[in-house]
Amino acid sequence: MDFRLKDEQSMIVDSARQLGERFGLDYWREHDARKAFPSEYWRAVCEAGLCGVALPTEYGGSGLGMLEMALIVESLAATGGGSTVGQLFMINPIFGGVSISRFGSEKMRRELLPLIISGEINCCMALTEPDAGTNTLEIKTFAKQEADGGWRLNGRKIWITGVEVASKMLVIARTKKREEAASRTDGLSMFMIDVKREGLSHTSIDKLGTCTLDSSSVFFDDVRIEPEELIGTLHGGWKELLDVLNTERIVTTAGLVGTGELAIRLAVNYANDRKLFGDRPISAYQGLQFPLAQCHVEIEAARLLNHKAASHFDAGLNYGSEANAAKLIAAQTVARATERAMQTMGGMGYAKEYHVERLWRDCRLFRFAPVSEEMILNYVANHDLGMPRSY
Repeated sequence: MDFRLKDEQSMIVDSARQLGERFGLDYWREHDARKAFPSEYWRAVCEAGLCGVALPTEYGGSGLGMLEMALIVESLAATGGGSTVGQLFMINPIFGGVSISRFGSEKMRRELLPLIISGEINCCMALTEPDAGTNTLEIKTFAKQEADGGWRLNGRKIWITGVEVASKMLVIARTKKREEAASRTDGLSMFMIDVKREGLSHTSIDKLGTCTLDSSSVFFDDVRIEPEELIGTLHGGWKELLDVLNTERIVTTAGLVGTGELAIRLAVNYANDRKLFGDRPISAYQGLQFPLAQCHVEIEAARLLNHKAASHFDAGLNYGSEANAAKLIAAQTVARATERAMQTMGGMGYAKEYHVERLWRDCRLFRFAPVSEEMILNYVANHDLGMPRSY
C-alpha cells in the first residue's frame, strides 16, 4: 500500500495551498464578522479548476476523484478557511455536482454541471426537518404528482445551508404516503429545483458559528416541480441519497482535518514566541506539548481514514463505514484541538485577532452535523459490529 502522493496530486495540493494563502486568515475574520459569503474566494477556487476536480471532464471537470477533492479541502482549510471550506465543497460539488453527475439526466448534466464547476451558480440541499432531525426516513415534506407528470411540493425544512446564495436546491421529499409504501425506505425521491420559485420562502437562523454561510428554515407552499427536475429514481431515492450523504462526510472530515492542522500550527507558533518564567518559550513545557501532540496524532489518523474512504469511493467499493468513522474522529479531535489551542494562547486565544476562536466556534457544529456522533456510533454498532438496533 503506497501512501505517497502522485505528482499530479502533489501539484493539486500545492495549488490549493497557494490559493488559500492568497486570502489568508484576515480575509476569513473579516467575512465572519460581516456574516458575508466568501464570493471572491469561491470564485478563485472555481477559476483554478478546484471545484470540478472530481466531476466529469465532458462537463468541464477534471475527472479525478474524491481523494483529490479531500486533499484540496484539507489544504484550503489549513490556510485560513477552516471547517467552512468543507461546507463550500459540500453545497456545490457534492450536493449539486455528485447528485447531478451520478443520478441526473443528460440534459441536466449538460445544463447545470458547467455552471456549478465554473462557480456561476451555487447549490444547497433541503433534507433536514424539524420533527425528523437525523431520522431522514421520517420526513413529511410531500410532493404530490399531478396529471401532467409534475408535482406539487408542500412542507418545511430546517438548518439548510447556503440558501441565500444558492440558485438550485436539491430537495428530498416523500412521493408516496407512508401507508402506501412497501418499506420505510420506499417512497423517497430527489428533485433539483430553483430557489427562486413561487411558493418557496426561507428565513435565516441566527447562529454561533460558520457565519460566512447562512443557515435557514425553508417553507414549501404548493411549489411546482417540473417532470424533468426529478433526480434519480422516483420513489427509490433513498439509496441514491446515501451516496450524496457519504461523500458529504468526506469533504466535512477534510475541512476538519485542515482546521485541526491550522489550530495546532497557530498554537505552536504562539507558544514558541511566548516566554514566561525566564528565557524558555512556553512551548518547552510538557503541559502544553502533550495535549497538542495528542491532537496532532489523532488528526493524522482521521486524515488517513478519510483518504481510505475517498479511495474506496473512487474505486467503486463500499466506503460508508470509513467515511462515518473518519468524521467521528475528526469532529471530536478538532473540537479538542481548537480548545487546546485557545488554552495554549491564554487570554489571547479568546481574542478575534488571533483567529482560533473562529475555528473553535465553526468546528463545534460538526459534532452533531451533518450527522451526530451518536448516530455514527449507532451505525458502527449495527453495520460493523453486528449489534441490534437500539432505536
